[in-house]
Amino acid sequence: MRTYVKPIAAVTGSLVLAAGLTACGGSTAAADEKIVTVYSADGLKGEAGEGWYDKVFADFEKKTGIKVEYVEGGSGEMVQRALREKSNTQADVIVTLPPFIQQAGSKGLLQKYTPQGADQVGGGDKASDGTWTSVVNNYFGFIHNKKELPAAPTSWEELLDGRFKNKLQYSTPGVAGDGTAVLIKAMHDFGGQEPAMEYLKKLQANNVGPSSSTSKLAPKVDKGELLVANGDVQMNFAQSKSMPNLGIWFPAKGDGRPTTFALPYAAGLVDKAPHTENGRKLLDFMLTEGAQREVSAVGGGFPARKDVKATDANAIELARLMEGVEVFEPDWADIDKNLKTYVDAWKSATGS
Repeated sequence: MRTYVKPIAAVTGSLVLAAGLTACGGSTAAADEKIVTVYSADGLKGEAGEGWYDKVFADFEKKTGIKVEYVEGGSGEMVQRALREKSNTQADVIVTLPPFIQQAGSKGLLQKYTPQGADQVGGGDKASDGTWTSVVNNYFGFIHNKKELPAAPTSWEELLDGRFKNKLQYSTPGVAGDGTAVLIKAMHDFGGQEPAMEYLKKLQANNVGPSSSTSKLAPKVDKGELLVANGDVQMNFAQSKSMPNLGIWFPAKGDGRPTTFALPYAAGLVDKAPHTENGRKLLDFMLTEGAQREVSAVGGGFPARKDVKATDANAIELARLMEGVEVFEPDWADIDKNLKTYVDAWKSATGS
């Protein structure tokens, strides 16, 4: 384990389909089009056009003349959509969270491309085979309503208390990236699959039920409909600017130290993308120093590039939030290989 020492980033949203999305199957006509289609996990696009994507996509179009067509959904949902379209590829770039970016790679959805600036991205934040690179760093976390629950819970065990009945919700593992992260952190903190499932079975008595999108939980927490929900640091930090009752916290096992793990937004070029060259240009642009400096200032997250040291007010606040939190590194290869087994075990334990 290591203790957090540097800042990072995340994002938000619900399924958004850009108008005029077309499939061109990699034809010459498609290659000449001034568009690039992005399939992305929610979190980086602002509800009111104030997110990191909003700024970066607008700057990219202004510089290149290439319009970004944007499709948003849960992390697993975007990969499954791309899989269904494999014989008639629609997306040029996929941005999603672990373990779904690894899943996209193992299922042959990504082609190798190393964006300019990727040499400044840490080895653990990019694929060894060159199929994906993190563009925004981020961490898994939980949120609470600061008005109704001024002191954040400190442990997993505290969430079993009756006061959280029908006031707690987490997004669906296997569908949402942050929901899958609940499983990963629980298995780490409780020491394996079996004890984690035993705990989640008990927690189900307080759980409202499934949610395909993590970003939809924050408004419920802010309004007091929920006291606690899962999320991630970047997305929830960005949401807190318009949802003042959101507080971010990290569960511990018993009286131990709070833990988390990196949950970066990772981007890859889609295999047989209809606008491959435009996809390369967008990946390059997202890793430019200019775009990376806005990850914290605009997006409320942390730069993927090690040589970009954010010093804005958001970066300082995020660093303070992460103080004292131990960061562990999941075995992503194991999770990619056994994800279905873990999700099936969760379904069985919780009756979901």
